[in-house]
Amino acid sequence: MFMKIYTRTGDDGTTGMFGGERVLKDSLAVEAYGSVDELTSILGVFLTVLTDTKETDFIVGIQKDLYVLMGFLAHSPTDISFLKRNILEMEKKIDILSEKLTPLHSFIIPGGSPASVWAHLARTVCRRAERMVVHLSRQNNQTADLSLGIKYLNRLSDLLFTYARFYNTKSEIVAKI
Repeated sequence: MFMKIYTRTGDDGTTGMFGGERVLKDSLAVEAYGSVDELTSILGVFLTVLTDTKETDFIVGIQKDLYVLMGFLAHSPTDISFLKRNILEMEKKIDILSEKLTPLHSFIIPGGSPASVWAHLARTVCRRAERMVVHLSRQNNQTADLSLGIKYLNRLSDLLFTYARFYNTKSEIVAKI
């Protein structure tokens, strides 16, 4: 027996949050976790152009973090305190990659190698997700609860920008204005 993918419960424009609460599909919480979901999918595409197993494992770990964050945004009683440690790991990765790059003196137009392009796209979706979570935190007066998720997304966008620069440098592509 197979499980049907459709339930018809969302046909009225609502969706279920963790715990059973029904909310409109355009609610801020759904917009926030939907943007994180989109980011997770784009990271999946980014993975298709990477060849270094260490890097792919690192990105898969980020995807897993984002799934936990999505659950948290959907009101699951999830502990996201582990993100503190993973933010530090992202900072270490940014520092390691940055050592291989020339100093940045101008804006960069997204483009270049496939890995760089996907990293840039993921970065822009990450920034949108971060804006949505900030908005959600202000609307629901949850700034303290969501501050770690906001910090994680902010650092992730920094990492994705660094990846974009790194993969263009690796491909000997210079993209700037």
